[in-house]
Amino acid sequence: METETRLVDYLIHTNFESIPQGPLRTIKDMILRDLGTTVAGSSSEGCEEVINFYRARGGREEATVFIHGGKMPAPNAAFVNSVMSRSLDFCDAMAPGVHIGSSVVPTAFAAAELAGGCSGREFLTALILGTELSSRLNLTESAYDGFDPTGVCTIFAATAVAGRILGLNHSQMWNALALAFNKSGGSFQSNIDGSLAVRIIQGWVSQNAITCAQFARMGITGPRNFLEGVYGYFHLFGRDRVDPERISEALGDHFELQQMVFKKYPSCGLTQGCTEAILSLMKEENVKAGDIREIYIYVPPYAHKLVGHQFRLGENPRVNAQFSIQYCVASALLRGHSQLQNFEETAVRDPDVMSFLEKISVTPDPQLDSRGHTALDMRVLTEKGEQYIKKVDIAPGFPGNPLTQEEHLSHYWECIEAIPQGLSKESAEIIPRLVNRMEELEDIQTIIPHLLR
Repeated sequence: METETRLVDYLIHTNFESIPQGPLRTIKDMILRDLGTTVAGSSSEGCEEVINFYRARGGREEATVFIHGGKMPAPNAAFVNSVMSRSLDFCDAMAPGVHIGSSVVPTAFAAAELAGGCSGREFLTALILGTELSSRLNLTESAYDGFDPTGVCTIFAATAVAGRILGLNHSQMWNALALAFNKSGGSFQSNIDGSLAVRIIQGWVSQNAITCAQFARMGITGPRNFLEGVYGYFHLFGRDRVDPERISEALGDHFELQQMVFKKYPSCGLTQGCTEAILSLMKEENVKAGDIREIYIYVPPYAHKLVGHQFRLGENPRVNAQFSIQYCVASALLRGHSQLQNFEETAVRDPDVMSFLEKISVTPDPQLDSRGHTALDMRVLTEKGEQYIKKVDIAPGFPGNPLTQEEHLSHYWECIEAIPQGLSKESAEIIPRLVNRMEELEDIQTIIPHLLR
């Protein structure tokens, strides 16, 4: 239980003053990104349906439903706000596919309301500690092997955040995380099949996190050896390949959360490099869609399984488009950009895009694994017989190729402007200022009125 002890000690005893500026900046960027995506995703498929479902179930009015307004039990409010945040897949992420912010940010706000208030410093501290926990428990592509990293791993982050804000003691935090371990799950088949379950899994993470924290506070216990036990996380999900020493090494000094990904384009992280490659080629060589005969794209096998399959409209065209290299490349090439409107259903169904897909082939190449998670090679052949080669080792927004602060703010505004009936101009303008000086806020609840229509 040595790993469990070290991690729980870290969650309980770390204070804001000991946190460096680097991870603090990363978490502020995460908060702004996820608030923006919540606004943009508030009218996306399935969001109003789940809001209405939980409204009909009633219950205590504990936490706010963002954008749409009204209150419901905190676990349910966290659920629906997380579903909205993840719905456009423009939120933060971390290789090999874990989405943390879209759960921990809504969970933190719901827990703050449930607790009757939370200072900006404690709010940031909870988010940093919880995010760092899941960043360290994050597994490899081969270990997940089809499990959804968000459903498996983010539950620990969200539970730690809820537990910290709700004031759990050492024993209660331990039990909350142990209970959360039993809620780990989810499959990447949801992504491959283009189902709305992708965003629902994100919501379940947040909902279960608050429930686990509440149960632990009531005295409900979980398995003490939830990480290192014979049937613990390291065995069941880590497949006995996890080094426990690495998980707790240099806690408080080194921050894995700074490996977070902030997408440049509103689609799966494994489509970012291909989108960047084709847009760069258009700019550098003045290549246009009408010039192209064929495009050959080579990606690592893991990426091919998730986003390299043949594109189909399916029941949820937006989701299928978000998780398709073929669509992302064709759409960017024909439109000269990749923005939120590219993934609206009418845009996805565009006959010009559909007919262009047959010119794009995506092939797995195991040799690319040695170049990195987002590595790719693109070969473009023109009708005139010209050939262009584009190679990407690190996609934009990934560690080693980060976005600028100006780009972070630009992406926030892209989200805000995508929903004209969303926030007022005044609220939209004040949110970035409040996030930037969040540690000065006496109560984080002062932000919530600005997240309503």
